[in-house]
Amino acid sequence: MCSARGLADKLKTKMKELDQEFLEQVVKALVEKPEKVEINRTVDEMGVLLTLKVDQEDMGKIIGRDGNTAKAIRTLLRVVGMKNNARVNLKINEPDGRTGHGSKSVDEAIAEM
Repeated sequence: MCSARGLADKLKTKMKELDQEFLEQVVKALVEKPEKVEINRTVDEMGVLLTLKVDQEDMGKIIGRDGNTAKAIRTLLRVVGMKNNARVNLKINEPDGRTGHGSKSVDEAIAEM
């Protein structure tokens, strides 16, 4: 039989991973190559950082016109985080083989919009 403390720890761990599961479901529903979606989750004193990597061909779908899709995903992640008393941030990594985009990262370009 599970102790109350053990059950509480399992629930706490599960709640902490909901943000990553949520992001994975949303992103995989948007992209053409869901098998290429990679999400890393790190936690530090600033909160939760979810780092997203998708196939180069799917970047446009994740960013969206004028960055609106990426902004919407970030807003939803903040809501998920607030529900679980955590600050959740999303970093979108550049795909391998990126060409012709200058020196700005995806996050910098979206922030300027």
